[in-house]
This record gives sequence, structure tokens and C-alpha cells, in this order.
Amino acid sequence: MRQPWRVAVVGGGIAGLAAAVRLRDRAPADTEITVYEQSGALGGKLRTGELAGQPVEFGAESFLVRDPAGGESAALTLVRRLGLAGQVVHPTVGRAAVAVDGGLRPIPGGTLVGVPGDLAAVATVARPDADADRDEGRPLLDPDVDVAVGALVRRRLGDEVVDRLVDPMLGGVYAGRADDLSLATTMPALAHAARTAHTLTGAVRAAQAAAPRAPGAPVFATVAGGLSRLVEAAAAASGATIRQHAAVRELTRVAGGWRLTVGPTREPEHVEVDAVVLAVPARPAARLLAPTDPDAATTVGALDYAGVALVTLVLPAPDLPELSGFLVPATEGLSIKASTFFTTKWGHLRRPDGSALLRASVGRYGDETQLHRPDADLAATAHREVSGVLGTTLPDPVAGHVQRWGGALPQYTPGHLDRVAGVRAALRRAHPTLTLAGAGYDGVGIPVCVRSGETAADEIITALGGAGS
Repeated sequence: MRQPWRVAVVGGGIAGLAAAVRLRDRAPADTEITVYEQSGALGGKLRTGELAGQPVEFGAESFLVRDPAGGESAALTLVRRLGLAGQVVHPTVGRAAVAVDGGLRPIPGGTLVGVPGDLAAVATVARPDADADRDEGRPLLDPDVDVAVGALVRRRLGDEVVDRLVDPMLGGVYAGRADDLSLATTMPALAHAARTAHTLTGAVRAAQAAAPRAPGAPVFATVAGGLSRLVEAAAAASGATIRQHAAVRELTRVAGGWRLTVGPTREPEHVEVDAVVLAVPARPAARLLAPTDPDAATTVGALDYAGVALVTLVLPAPDLPELSGFLVPATEGLSIKASTFFTTKWGHLRRPDGSALLRASVGRYGDETQLHRPDADLAATAHREVSGVLGTTLPDPVAGHVQRWGGALPQYTPGHLDRVAGVRAALRRAHPTLTLAGAGYDGVGIPVCVRSGETAADEIITALGGAGS
């Protein structure tokens, strides 16, 4: 008689939870799924808290509604699967700015993560080197070649486009620098187009044409009441046994599957399962992989991360511009790298008393010393620097919160996707019932992490013998 499959999902972030939901939907109905989360909270970087009596995101704020091909994103599909479609809300203000030369200038439209398809469109913010983006009779990139975003854009359009547009946009997402980040990982649509286009502006236009967006169509969405509702719904829908405060310290290959060593060293618990989804960041994944596949562990463990601090302030009736927020290039010399005007951007968050929620992000890769400053110092700095950019003294906050995410954002250097593909291929050959999922491997953002978890679950189902009826 067939025994029920036993699958362990190590990591209770959105990638791990998406894997658990996929297993519940597609694996045999009696499959035993257990999610192990070493902290006391599910959701990873999705964390909704409360400030001045209202829900506030202390982590990820929203998700993309489309995938790179122009279809519905994996995050929105999951939201529908979980019965939350009626709770989806979109920004009411989408206009953003960039802080340049001590003031705000609107972010030009028609760019792809700051890279323009029309040079005239960005002239108010940066002066492109139009002569450099000449057609040289061959594609910008050879097949399977990856480069740093900054290297390509600087070569084709000059420094100002990188420093004033591309770098702050990438920094807002990854807390990294354009000169270090992989084009294929962070901007896959542009990388694909650059393998056929002869100019960078042409590649941008081709990438945009490949995934057209209807005028006025929303780009981002969230869930009313906070993204923790998505986390809770996914955990419930998975039907998994949820183990919090359950650190998986060792992973050992045994006959027919895997043995997990869970819990404190003095009182370890040993659990045997048929398959494992490792949905944890690269370094803990490397530690668990090391006894079984040292080469994979070395490659995975080499991925570096940046930390960030998110400072949220409640301000009484401030005079804020009608913007969703602004980005800050590193060349401006400020500690903050971005600010979001939550109650302007999201109409459902507006408060009857006129107070406003403002969030500022601190922390760039290579400058982690900022994150060691006390909470009060970070809050005061954010208040002062946002006031300076806006050219007005904002009222003193009536409440505030500082959320630190140490080592939260992967730094994908050129060749990252090939390295991950090599690790996965080796694991598939030698250990097909062990898969990797999460931002450390496939990219940041809720849709990417959801798709990563679902793909890992599908591979486990295939390895164990196919989906049930």
C-alpha cells in the first residue's frame, strides 16, 4: 500500500508558503506537508504591523500585477487562488520623483527601470550621451552573456543616466549598485532584447513592445488590511503543519529520503521525509547543503546580501506633494535612498484626521554602517532629510517605527542565473527530491518568489512520481 508523501518546506516566507499551497493543490490529497520556520512569524519580508491604530507594512509594500511576458503575475494568481481577489487595491497616485541637485524632478515616463527608450524623455533629469548609442551592426550582447547593468548603460548612454535614474531605481529595489548588479537577473526583459537589438534605446523599446501595458492599467497592487493577510491565507490553504521557532540545523541524506535535525542542540528532533524544499536565504541553504553537496553549497553560499532599515513616521497634517514618493541617487550624499508617501500613494490608507504615513529607506550595499545607528537617530535623520528634499520642515512625528532587515536583499552579480542553473541541474541529477526556492536564486519581488516556490513544488511532485488524481 502506498504511503503518503512526506514533504518538508524549510522556510516560511512567501516562497515556502507558495510551495506548500502548490503541493496541496497538485500532490496526492494525503500528502503530509510541514513548514519549518525558525522565527516566530511567517511571511519573511512580508510583515504588516500597526502604527497609530492602523495597519502598516513594515516590509514589502506591494506586488507587480503583470509578469514579464505581460500576463497576470504569479502573485496576483495566488491572491485569486486564496480568495482575496476582492481585497486587491491599487495605488491612487503613481507619480514619483527623483531627488536631483537638492530638489525633486518627476521620474520620466517610458523608461525601463530608468533606462530610456527615448533620450529626449529623460533630459530633465539626466543628459544622455546620444552619440554613444550608435548602431554598430551587431547585437549589444552575445548569446548567454551577462553584464552589470551599470557597465552596459554607462557605455551606451553615459554616467548621468546611470547615476541619476538607473542606480536609484535599482537601489530602491535591491539596495545595491547598478555597477554590480546582473542585467539578466534584475532586468531580464532588457537582457533578452539586447541579444538582438543593436542599440540600447532600441532594446528598451523592443522589451516594452514585447509586454505592452494598456494606458492607465495598474502596475502594482496590495491587499486591503495588509500583506500579512496573504501570508495567513496561504498558510491556511496549504493545509500544512506549521512549525514556528523550529530551526532546521542539519539535513542528511538517508535511504528513501532525508532526515532533518530540528531544534536546539541539546534536545534535537529528528524527522524523516521523502522530499525537501529549501526556501531559505543562500547562506543557511548552503549550510544545510554542505554535507550532501559541498560544491553546490560553495556556489550558493557565495551570494552576498545587503541590509536595509525602513523608517515609518506618522506626521500630523503634513504638506506633502501629490506624489507616491521619491528616489535618492547615491550622488546626493544623503543617508536615505527612497521615501514613500503611503497615505498619498494608497487612497485606502488615508486617515480621517489628515495625518500621513511616510516611510524612508536607509541602507545601501557596502554602507551598512548606517544600519548600526540607534532607532531614534535613524528616525531623526529620515525626518530631517525628507524635509530637506521637500524644501519644508515637516511636523514632528506623533508615532514612528524602525524595521531593520539585516541581510535581506540579494546582490546578484553577473552570471548569477547561470550559477544557480548549474546548482539546480547538479541537484536534479544527484538529489531530485531536494529543491531550492526563493529570492536568493530567482530574484526579488513577491511574484518572483511565488513562482519560485511553485516551480520547486512542481519539481518535487515530478520527482516523487507525479500528481495525484
